[in-house]
Amino acid sequence: MTSLDPTTTAALDRRLAVEQSTQRLPSVVAAVVRAGELVWAGAVGAVDGRPDGAPATPDTQYRIGSISKTFVAVEVMRLRDEGLLSIADTIGAHLPEVPFGHVTIAQLLTHTSGLQAETDGDWWERTAGGSWADLLSTVPGLRFTPGTAFHYSNVGYGVLGELVARLRGRPWQDAVRDGILTPLGMHRTTTRPVAPSAPGLAVHPLADLLHAEPEHDAVSMAPAGQLWSTAADLSTWAAFLGGRTQGVLADETLAEMLRPVAVNDLAGAAWGGAHGLGWQMWNVDGRRYAGHGGSMPGFLAGLRVDVESGDGIVLMTNATSGLGTATTDLLDLLREREPVSPAPWHADASQAPALDLVGPWFWGTYAFTLSLDGDGGFRLGEPGQGRGARFRRDDQGWVGLDGYYRGEPLRVERDAAGRPARLVLASFVFTRTPYDPTVEVPGGIDEHGWH
Repeated sequence: MTSLDPTTTAALDRRLAVEQSTQRLPSVVAAVVRAGELVWAGAVGAVDGRPDGAPATPDTQYRIGSISKTFVAVEVMRLRDEGLLSIADTIGAHLPEVPFGHVTIAQLLTHTSGLQAETDGDWWERTAGGSWADLLSTVPGLRFTPGTAFHYSNVGYGVLGELVARLRGRPWQDAVRDGILTPLGMHRTTTRPVAPSAPGLAVHPLADLLHAEPEHDAVSMAPAGQLWSTAADLSTWAAFLGGRTQGVLADETLAEMLRPVAVNDLAGAAWGGAHGLGWQMWNVDGRRYAGHGGSMPGFLAGLRVDVESGDGIVLMTNATSGLGTATTDLLDLLREREPVSPAPWHADASQAPALDLVGPWFWGTYAFTLSLDGDGGFRLGEPGQGRGARFRRDDQGWVGLDGYYRGEPLRVERDAAGRPARLVLASFVFTRTPYDPTVEVPGGIDEHGWH
């Protein structure tokens, strides 16, 4: 069991209290996850915003808005892993009635479909929803050519929810409950509020007054933001995102979902925000985070996980607006006060069979050093620099994990004595010396050699 120092707990408690007070939030709850465990949870304020109201607790339900989309996306990927679809499929192959049938499932997942952001009907977040046929009647077309731009689309996730329902043969929420929520023990995550729950409230921007926000079943648009959850339950989802998938999703599929696909922040030289397959990604000073934000009238929510350490934060409040920087600040407090210690180094005898691969290799006149990694793979050059990359074993040999060579196969060719002579990577050949005359180099070796 991971435990925090009492001074860290006190600092987290105080930061949450400051957020509730200074941002004028009726109530706010948060939880921190480390090593897959809930290590801190806090709640401040009364759910109705009144001085004598019922206090919020980590078991109080709040609407999580667009965090709902991550559950839909995981269920789509589960369908993919079961062989019921390919994310390269056009949506029309499964939902032939849609007028944008050439859009792919991957484009819907990553908000690159070009589909409009909202419906053409009434403000769907504040009014009762309609059927699938009603949704299609309020979606006239595309705003951008599919695959050419990031354009966040709530409608797109309504479509993905129908895709899940069609392939599972039952409503999307039942598929998510049976395939994801129940196996993870998330019994307090539901499509409509179940007591104890917080009402949706708006705080007047210029006065200390409240206004009740309406709540309805969004029906066909529900996959875009319908779910309710608790700090305790949502911390399990943060642990899932940090790698504790408990068999609900293959590890390699989760890793696939967390690759940035669509950059949605072009303000700086380096990307700051992006979308993967259903998850938001952030790059903060070179540190990678994954998660999702959520907002609905009366509610704001955030889930963010440090991809490297697995530390995660969830936060929910029942206010239409006003949330400050507590989500990132709480996670920063944890990292600054109690940084994660590196795993201890130990010898790895499994590397011995590949030891003859280490050392210098040359692609033409470019020098690379191959070194073995503790995870059973190796590094060729420095990942992130030039064409340096990491590789892992697969059934055929090795496959690239990042950079230019990500996904590309590599095989080791040995000479008659069994010594490694060539690394063949895609069509490129690496040799022990530049243009080694003792092995075959594509294009041949000049008859004068080095001169």
